[in-house]
Amino acid sequence: MTRALLPPVWRALPRRALAAATAVGLLLAGIPRLQSGLPDPLVGLYALRAAALAFALGLAFLLDDPARHITSAVPARRPVRVALRVALVAPWAVLCWTTALLLVPEESRPPAGALTLEAAATAVLALAAATLVIRRTQATEPGAAISMWLLVTGVTAALLLPPDWTLFVAPDDPRWQSTHDRWALLLTAAAVVGARACAEPVRAGPRLRPLRTAPSRGAL
Repeated sequence: MTRALLPPVWRALPRRALAAATAVGLLLAGIPRLQSGLPDPLVGLYALRAAALAFALGLAFLLDDPARHITSAVPARRPVRVALRVALVAPWAVLCWTTALLLVPEESRPPAGALTLEAAATAVLALAAATLVIRRTQATEPGAAISMWLLVTGVTAALLLPPDWTLFVAPDDPRWQSTHDRWALLLTAAAVVGARACAEPVRAGPRLRPLRTAPSRGAL
């Protein structure tokens, strides 16, 4: 059954959104190479964070399905269909992020492991939001709303979070390690929420009305 689902799921992938996210993300990651003079590590840091956000905005469209209310009747359950989409797009995500890292010159490239954690948390957060909207609403294409929410949330977090809870610091900041502990926590929480939201809601069956028996003759 899974093998039979692969062709239609592949055709249903949001190629335009993914292609646009790829182009924008790689362009942002390439900005440090256009810089004249000495490499600036902050430029590389901000370029990679912007690229990670662009890739996540593309992933927000992954579960868009105009025919959702038709495909929901297929024998394969929702977790299988979601897992297939994620599995098909995972190589693209890995390739895009690896290319973005390599586009930043080594002299201005921040620690790859820490930035990869940030990118993974942002991507999983976008997917978790998509699965949650699909579970809670009848929306067929929530990608646009989720991408806007993710963008606003990122800007708000960068501007309004108190210094002790900020998620965006430079590698030379003493809070670098504690900040990425929070990124790991965010990644774990988003993965748990997304996994739980993938499950189809259990709907109660029709309630059985109790049978009404006729009174016995002795009661008359």
